[in-house]
Amino acid sequence: MYKGIKCKIYPNKKQKELIDMTFGHTRFVWNEMLNMMNTRYKNNQSLKPLKRTQLSVLLTQLKREYTWLKDVDSVAIQCSVLTLFETFDRFFKKQCKYPKFKSKKHVSQSYTSTIRGNNIRFNENQRYIKLPKLNWVKCRSSIQHIENERIKSVTVKRKSSGQYEISLLVESENQTLHKTGKSVGIDLGLTDLAILSDGQRFKSQKLHLKYQNQLHYWEKRMARRRLQAKKQGVSLIDAKNYQKAKQQVARIHEKITNTRNDYIHKITTYLVENYDTIALEDLKVINMIKNHKLARSIANQSWQKFKMLIQYKCDRYDKRAIIVNPYKTSQMCSNCGYDSGKKTLDIRKWSCPKCRIEHDRDINAAKNILKIGLGQALVK
Repeated sequence: MYKGIKCKIYPNKKQKELIDMTFGHTRFVWNEMLNMMNTRYKNNQSLKPLKRTQLSVLLTQLKREYTWLKDVDSVAIQCSVLTLFETFDRFFKKQCKYPKFKSKKHVSQSYTSTIRGNNIRFNENQRYIKLPKLNWVKCRSSIQHIENERIKSVTVKRKSSGQYEISLLVESENQTLHKTGKSVGIDLGLTDLAILSDGQRFKSQKLHLKYQNQLHYWEKRMARRRLQAKKQGVSLIDAKNYQKAKQQVARIHEKITNTRNDYIHKITTYLVENYDTIALEDLKVINMIKNHKLARSIANQSWQKFKMLIQYKCDRYDKRAIIVNPYKTSQMCSNCGYDSGKKTLDIRKWSCPKCRIEHDRDINAAKNILKIGLGQALVK
């Protein structure tokens, strides 16, 4: 099994220049190869697609023609060609769309390099990582003590905020957690991100409200500087003040994303460690966002991310995740099954007309989700 590990890197000025040069070189090779394949198909549509070895031969010829391609990591350029071949392969299998040309105007850039001997490795205290052509780069890893022998590849990225990070593909053993014999149902909400059938609640962070003033401040300045640049006839790429404001907006969004992801990771890890079976409702977020009054709050909850991490971690640690249709889970009594009809969102507690038991709306829904999930598990 493999897993990905992200960590920030802090390259110096020369290393940044070399990273940006590698972005450009790999992008150039991708576009040249794609253009060649498009032209080849237009000239003779009966020709079969080029194989991986044929593309490698063309890359050698391309390096002879453009000698400056040798200034960067050769493995990164090879990986660019390999990725293009795999994209075409998936396209012919109808697994993805037709590959597009890459643009240098896109803020986020990346390239991938695979392991060749000891060209990618951490130092003893893992404060520095050695990357091809870059030598030792300062880094900050979220997971300490990564064995160098397990590293398979690295992807270097420059994000829209202007910061750099790497994603390491690491070989990992199939891990399992101890069995607890517990099952839980989860109801997703707005005030509370997740409500468990045993009564536990995980509060919503509401990050869109926490950072809305900062975002509004910098978005206004970005809009004004964009208009000012247009009046002066300066392109937005060359407008330094506009680019600074745009980067600041990107940094705030990045902080929101990182904070949210960290919170969801902690919750899902806790759930997988403490429960063997997790029943989760399958919400149609696309339909729910049509409610314009709640659209922003719903989008900022990242329910799909929560569901995806639950499924991923259950598969990884030998636990079971069951996705349940939430139809009428908030209407039925979890004790007797009586359907009391629809209720407005302001009703948070209600009593069952049949068995007279008082219910918390969210906990009752979580209990119903658990019952349905366990029923599905028995059928399977």
